[in-house]
Amino acid sequence: MITQEHTIDPVLSPEQIQERVAELASQLDKELRGGEPVLLGVLNGAFMFLSDLVRQMKLPVQVDFCRLASYGSSTESCGKVTMSKDCELDLTGRVVLVVEDIVDTGLTVNWLMQHLRMRKPKMLKLCSFIDKPERRETEVDVDYIGFTVPRGFLVGYGLDYNQQYRNLPGVGELKFCS
Repeated sequence: MITQEHTIDPVLSPEQIQERVAELASQLDKELRGGEPVLLGVLNGAFMFLSDLVRQMKLPVQVDFCRLASYGSSTESCGKVTMSKDCELDLTGRVVLVVEDIVDTGLTVNWLMQHLRMRKPKMLKLCSFIDKPERRETEVDVDYIGFTVPRGFLVGYGLDYNQQYRNLPGVGELKFCS
């Protein structure tokens, strides 16, 4: 529960989001052809984006999830990644698309990509709903980007602050009042 006064300034409308998701789905249908790719959603934040993306895709896909954390109840990454749920599908020789809500410092997704490479996929790609490259602490190649947003702590469309605001249909910047 948030007790401090705050505002949420709009950043992305639901219409902008759905238009971009449809574009990404079309691109993925073309570029991931030739098999049944595994779309691996990173819980909890990517569930809305992954759901909309899969429903827009025409390719047959398999869906699985993993759960990682590096934030806890803070607005800053603590830098330590923990995995509480691993992917259950066999990824050996498969085309795997990791679907993330946001790539920010890069620490969490870099850890995940290294972890998944050990499972010997044929191809491993990364799709992020939001990319914040100016906050990078480690190099990460994001193959598919929904939106690049330069600043702010974002909530909505799966993105949260302390498990709140995931249900907002658009994305906004959470600002605490002083």
